[in-house]
Amino acid sequence: MHDFQSVANLSKSLLLCTLALLGCRSLTARADSLELEPIRGVWVANVGSGVLSSAEKTQAFVDLCTQTGINTLFVVVWNRGATTYPSDLMQRQFGVPIDPRYAGRDPLADITSAAHAQGIQVFAWFEFGFSSSYGEPDGGHILRAKPHWAARDAQGNIAAKNNFMWMNAFHPEVQDFMLALMREVVEKYDVDGVQGDDRLPANPSTAGYDEWTVAAYRAEHHDQPPPTDYLQANWVDWRADRLNQFAQRLHQEMKAADPAIIISAAPSIFPWSKHEYLQDWPTWLANGWVDTVSPQIYRDRFESYRQELAKIATDQVEPEKRKRVFPGILLQTADGFRAADGMLEQMIPENRRQGFQGEVLFYDAAVAENAEVLERVYRPQSSQ
Repeated sequence: MHDFQSVANLSKSLLLCTLALLGCRSLTARADSLELEPIRGVWVANVGSGVLSSAEKTQAFVDLCTQTGINTLFVVVWNRGATTYPSDLMQRQFGVPIDPRYAGRDPLADITSAAHAQGIQVFAWFEFGFSSSYGEPDGGHILRAKPHWAARDAQGNIAAKNNFMWMNAFHPEVQDFMLALMREVVEKYDVDGVQGDDRLPANPSTAGYDEWTVAAYRAEHHDQPPPTDYLQANWVDWRADRLNQFAQRLHQEMKAADPAIIISAAPSIFPWSKHEYLQDWPTWLANGWVDTVSPQIYRDRFESYRQELAKIATDQVEPEKRKRVFPGILLQTADGFRAADGMLEQMIPENRRQGFQGEVLFYDAAVAENAEVLERVYRPQSSQ
């Protein structure tokens, strides 16, 4: 970890941890007592979206969010092995300080300034998490530079899922890198929160067969190798528990960097999330390792959405934790999907009926198309 952290930042973290101890409240206890306003959010992407392409387009989008009553922006900061802000860490490690599309600019600074001026929260969304690349079979520039960071499947190939290539989420160097990247944002920008996606913390359940992870498993299992069946229950649990430990560490280190920061997660729906991506997110929420969760209930039929929402409300989240869950709603994708007419008007009231006080929409391109509905639901007085 110290390879990625200056002495000054280490001193700041130690000081903040000391202050937390003197306050006689653990970081987890503070998370449990954190008062949150209901989130009416939207993910701001850099694929299929022009919001971050210029300061003018950023400002226009923030104005639209104010008009429609959106109060939180989850802004992509990590995508396809590059950042949407000038990163000293990425420059030192890989010589890629920012996504080339934004060279000479700082989109994260622009949108944070514009949003805060209108009372809108900004969360740094680490969209790619432990995924190194998309559509690059060799894992992209990160795994070309650090091949020992690669996640491996049982055949020895770089772990891949849906055309995403993966770093090894269990390797300490990879974990240290990801936390350093997140800490850089928290310490450099006045963001209100950070968010991991269905790739943070996560690894495909096909992963875990690299030399480092196999050795770690053998050390705890009388030198026996992992099961060849990657969905064998104990093997899934062992790897999910490793990611649970990382979730706890992420919470502790981000709160040490900024005690006011909100830790958010946007995983897949459970238990699919655990079987496919080793994401045991109900455990994260139950233990206070995340402050908010936005499960991606991405369904194209309302009844299917309602059923998944009910599972979360009745089986997966304790009643007192429900105020920390803000379901993810799929409205649009860059490859042409559009939610059916009337879906949003059904889903938001259903969220309220089941005790969820907000939601997060995917993604920014859908806000303009749904502006009338959003304004009517979120700002009923002004829309009359």
